[in-house]
Amino acid sequence: MVSKGAKEYAAIKLILFWILLLNWGVAAAKIIYGLLSRCTSMTADGIHSFADGASNIICLVGIYLASQPTDSDHPYGHKKYETFFSLGIAILLFLAAFNLGREGISRLFHPVLPDIDTGSFLVMLATMIVNVAVMRYEYKKGKELQSDLLVSDSLHTRADLLTSLSVVITLVAVKLGYTFIDPVATLLIAAFITFAGFEIMREGARVLCDSAPIDDIKRITDIIMSVEGVQACHKIRSRGRPDDIYLDLHVQVKPNMHIDRAHRISYAIEAKLKEAIPEISDVVVHMEPKEE
Repeated sequence: MVSKGAKEYAAIKLILFWILLLNWGVAAAKIIYGLLSRCTSMTADGIHSFADGASNIICLVGIYLASQPTDSDHPYGHKKYETFFSLGIAILLFLAAFNLGREGISRLFHPVLPDIDTGSFLVMLATMIVNVAVMRYEYKKGKELQSDLLVSDSLHTRADLLTSLSVVITLVAVKLGYTFIDPVATLLIAAFITFAGFEIMREGARVLCDSAPIDDIKRITDIIMSVEGVQACHKIRSRGRPDDIYLDLHVQVKPNMHIDRAHRISYAIEAKLKEAIPEISDVVVHMEPKEE
């Protein structure tokens, strides 16, 4: 897939908008029913779903900034804003995990008996079905559009799905008389959310700290060596996002080669690399004489 353009960014914005509406609908159902039934794990799960909606707003802001064209202050473009704002989702997750963990510990020492009925199970099962559909669709589109924000947000939704499953288990346990399971499940939910946050931060750090997006150096070398006139290449480095890769390398040619010929070779190298790997946005070729 080629680097994202206006069409791809518009598609991402539309996806995020509809997921925002779904997340807040799911959150409202869980929080209202959780408060009415005094089930802390269901309320906790609803707060997590509401955080999903807040993360969608962060994503929309990040996508808006990332889609801006290059300017004098950002000659390499604004696409890393997408990665940067994905870290905001991780921060939201950590805050939610902290608050839920505090509530779970409080309920361990000051237990409250939840009111569990058929409606509780129906609300959780219905919201889980919605979450499964949202997670699968958002992750799929995130990979297709190579969007850090969509993939990160789908991981956020996956955490919501896991916590919803733990809430269903809690409802069954409470119905059987094991009321202590409710605060314990709330603490487990906090742990799930924390893990999802670390997973998002790890992926974002790879891009922002310039980890190499291309690890198959042999493939790059083979492409370069297929260009007529190239005798050797080395110091191949890559950085950037998976959909916005910047590559620089050193190429050796005959020492008596005219500069015009060497210049045409550098253009041929760039064209072949971009053809083979469309995610490459720019290639810097440093020409060197090959010692006899």
